[in-house]
Amino acid sequence: MRRLHLWLIAFAAIAPRLVVLLHERAAILTSFTDKSDDFALTFVHHGTFGLVPGEPSAYTQPLYGFFLVPIYWIFGREWWSVGFAQILVATATAFLVYAIGARVLSRAAGTFAAVVATLNPYLVWHDVHLNREVLDQLVAAALVLCVLVAADRRSVPWAIAAGIYGGLAILGNVRLALVPVVVALYLVFRTGWTWAPLALVAASALTVAPWVVRNRVELGCFALTTDGRALWKANNLQTYGLLSHGKWIDDVRDPPGHPFPNPEEARVIYQRGDGKYHVDECANESYYQHRAWLFVREHPGAKAKLAGLAVRMEWDPRTTASATDSGHGAIRRWAQPVYTSLLYALGLLGVLFAPRRLSVLALALLAYQTFAAVVFVGATRYRIPTDFLIALLAAAVFERVLPRRLRAP
Repeated sequence: MRRLHLWLIAFAAIAPRLVVLLHERAAILTSFTDKSDDFALTFVHHGTFGLVPGEPSAYTQPLYGFFLVPIYWIFGREWWSVGFAQILVATATAFLVYAIGARVLSRAAGTFAAVVATLNPYLVWHDVHLNREVLDQLVAAALVLCVLVAADRRSVPWAIAAGIYGGLAILGNVRLALVPVVVALYLVFRTGWTWAPLALVAASALTVAPWVVRNRVELGCFALTTDGRALWKANNLQTYGLLSHGKWIDDVRDPPGHPFPNPEEARVIYQRGDGKYHVDECANESYYQHRAWLFVREHPGAKAKLAGLAVRMEWDPRTTASATDSGHGAIRRWAQPVYTSLLYALGLLGVLFAPRRLSVLALALLAYQTFAAVVFVGATRYRIPTDFLIALLAAAVFERVLPRRLRAP
């Protein structure tokens, strides 16, 4: 019976993504790509993790770029190499969701959660394109599983494993910088003040430390990412009008007299044959972070209005626009809103039926996602890596109505 569950989950994860991959094979490497793709190519061809040979950069989070490096190195930058690798990642995520559900609910409920989560229309399309969220999902599911086991067993080794995944989550998406603190507090809630929460936070810090130290040595500052421009683009007077008209923060115009160029513009200069332009990324980061802070301090009303819009965008059942938004057509207009609305309804009901150890952790992480949207900006692509938590809550409803004879411990 267990083997049948696993085959069903694997089929649900792999089959639709293979269809999309074959349909999109001409666009996989040319549309909706993350800039980590450029970082990985530069590293493979020139040994520099950056956008320009010989110019190290921290202008993005490193996890996805280093995921692509061995794929490009061994198989080349091909649509099939990227697509198949990312389908394997999506399948592993589905198995982890199953493991979580089987642990806190039942094997049948775990199967339900894994299948529902992996058949998310947005993910089926998005997972095969060059976007980092496919890794964000995997790391988030591994983190949740390790935290639950650490709490159940009061285990320091499992807390350390959770901390490693917490650190990887930060290296994949800097928006998650405080997630290790959130899950450590959850451990305190479950186990009291033991060594486990401290071990979790310490392991996260140690996981992130090599990247931060690398940036201090090669760039001149301790930083998770030097892309302070992204934070400013999400926090200025132009942003609300652009987002409310269906545009994205990349449409924000730079302020007059801004430090020029940023690393992406320096790459364009290099590619057109005008030589290398060294960018002081640390100064660039400080400049844009300061401007973002000035906006929050001097325009609190505008920031509050923008925060409200960001939260609505984060939780809108319809797909909200972003720079690498890869869904389109009927999937985006009809399938996604219906799927997400049903998932939300079952998830809300599931809070009443799910074991408290699951519902508390899920609600804490989903609340953190909302907080991150307030600070930065909201979009479907930022929420989607934790939608499996809602599927797990929905599985509690499924288990409630499942005939007792079909449940398995």
